[in-house]
Amino acid sequence: MAQARISAKASEGAQQHQQHQQQAGAQLRGRFYRSTSMADRSSRLLENLDQLELRVEAFRDAASAMEQEKEILLEMIHNIQNSQDMRHISEGEREELNLTANRLMGRTLTVEVSVETIRNAQQQESLLHATKMIDEIVNKLLDDLEDAKMRLMSLYGACTSDVPAGPIDQKFQSVVIGCAIEDQKKIKRRLETLLRNLENSEKSITLLEHQKSSVRQSCNSKQD
Repeated sequence: MAQARISAKASEGAQQHQQHQQQAGAQLRGRFYRSTSMADRSSRLLENLDQLELRVEAFRDAASAMEQEKEILLEMIHNIQNSQDMRHISEGEREELNLTANRLMGRTLTVEVSVETIRNAQQQESLLHATKMIDEIVNKLLDDLEDAKMRLMSLYGACTSDVPAGPIDQKFQSVVIGCAIEDQKKIKRRLETLLRNLENSEKSITLLEHQKSSVRQSCNSKQD
């Protein structure tokens, strides 16, 4: 009888040990499966965020392109209003065309697009410095048009990777390098616009001088 009880207890102990091992194995497998599931979720979330980042950058690029398109449209309308062709049509036609141009200008201005640039303190200071340097030249345009054009060209040369046609303003270049990348692009676009406007102004002045010269020659011929 005693031997039977001992055998029964040994068998019971073995069963309990086996059950304990099975429970421990199940718990271990449960932890393993949960860890695998969490890793999968994390990977999917990271992949989603990576895709969203691409869409956010594409969204900002599209908005920036709209900003540029607005600037170009306003510039083109302004150039038409101040073109030589507008001076050589009848007053009634000129008035009608100006009304159309003003209407287009107004509709363009109703579109508000703004892409904010994230800057640190140093980039903000560099942007203010670069803007001030450009403004100083613009404010002196009427004093000396040719000198202002040369100085603007030297600033533009500091912003482009192409081989410049003239000297480069090294000081301005060091300031622009300290700006945010988006601000560097905007500074370059502003200088391009200023130089185009100066070129158009020079053409208008040259054409006007040519017309005056032609009128004087015609008058002298009649007097002779």
